[in-house]
Amino acid sequence: MKTALGVIFGNRDFFPDHLVSEARKDILALFQEMNLDGVMLREDETKLGSVETYAHSKACADLFKANRDRIDGVLVVLPNFGDEKGVADTLKLSGLNVPILVQAYPDDLGALNVERRRDAFCGKISVCNNLGQYGYAFSLTSLHTSRPTSEAFKKDLAKFVSVCRVVKGLRTARLGAIGARPGSFQTVRYSEKILQASGITVTTVDLSEVLGNAARLSDDLPRVKGKLDEIYAYAKHDTVPSPALLRMAKLGIVIDDWMKNNDLQATALQCWDSIQKNYGINACTLMSMMSNQLLPSACEVDITGVVSMYALQLASNSPGALVDWNNNYADDPDRCVFFHCGNWAKSFLPEIEIKTAPILGTTLGEENTYGALAGPAAAGPLTYARVSTDDTKGIIRAYTGQGEITNDPLDTFGNRAVVYTPGLQKLLAYLCKNGFEHHVAMTMGNVSEALDEAFTTYLGWENYKHS
Repeated sequence: MKTALGVIFGNRDFFPDHLVSEARKDILALFQEMNLDGVMLREDETKLGSVETYAHSKACADLFKANRDRIDGVLVVLPNFGDEKGVADTLKLSGLNVPILVQAYPDDLGALNVERRRDAFCGKISVCNNLGQYGYAFSLTSLHTSRPTSEAFKKDLAKFVSVCRVVKGLRTARLGAIGARPGSFQTVRYSEKILQASGITVTTVDLSEVLGNAARLSDDLPRVKGKLDEIYAYAKHDTVPSPALLRMAKLGIVIDDWMKNNDLQATALQCWDSIQKNYGINACTLMSMMSNQLLPSACEVDITGVVSMYALQLASNSPGALVDWNNNYADDPDRCVFFHCGNWAKSFLPEIEIKTAPILGTTLGEENTYGALAGPAAAGPLTYARVSTDDTKGIIRAYTGQGEITNDPLDTFGNRAVVYTPGLQKLLAYLCKNGFEHHVAMTMGNVSEALDEAFTTYLGWENYKHS
């Protein structure tokens, strides 16, 4: 689905009106180029479709209210100084609670005459002042003034669209907790109430109910065969016994149905050790398949871990994965190993294969751990993030950063990656000193700045952006 932005064209009567018409053409062309929907006044609804008077504000606000379910954010465009009250009043009357980006056109040094003078440099400060007076959080462009046709603004707008997706997605997120937290993992404890205060709802189900429903499914059901075909097509499975694949298919159907019935966007699963003891498989392949379909699934009932995955997915428009900060990489202080046994989405793994989980197999029997995935992650840019509830302070806090998955050699099993991130030792000290979990989420690409903006400016969370 396209991101839709409400657009407010600011105007002030003693500046040249044709600058508004030029700006409208720029924005329409840019939205088409970036595949965005725009909600904006027609040129015949107010003076050139701009907002200048209170009557204009009411007209624009009515348009926004009629499209409130579509609008993910608001772009304020200042072709000239603009009317700061008109912008703020529009937002107040619309009732929207979405991210806001304020753009201002630059003046041309050789065109500071009456016909071309803009003064948007100054007007932007006034607009931002009024937004602050009205209590609105807002985002700024990287340069104080920039043309919509510039590469700098295109980058700013792409980041803002990511911010809008993160904010909208997290404020309405519905997550599923399947089973109880493993007793040994107090590190993944969290507060449902603190999450709910940010709009994140958690729905729970007992693992025995899920496993019981799966066991009652007949082997010859068409849906079971269909799910088996999905698993066969998803990853190499030559060494996996047929009974284990059949159990995976049945469990996948039950989880799919439960998510659909409860309108859930993500899950965190009790992936050991009850499922191995009582059902005889690892659920990693199913979790990977869900994450690859942009329905992220986290290990060990790590709900705030899957919040982290979902936030990264929303920002990047690509899957997230839950990983362990797991090993040092030789003596390199800026490299480490990300690992899980493993449930990373297929998009991370060019050589994906369904295998066993050797570590869990030492205590649970390796024959009960079919369903884990093996394969190294592809090299490329990486963003990592972690969201956590701080119950003693009653807040949500997070950290974000960027790095790189490298091609450095690593001889081991499971899902794994060698990760380079500058200043890693400083980051690890921060995590330990501030009580963060050993789990972190990752996605491909660079979206740390968008997450930081979404977390701090609009969701009101504390965030450490590592650099």
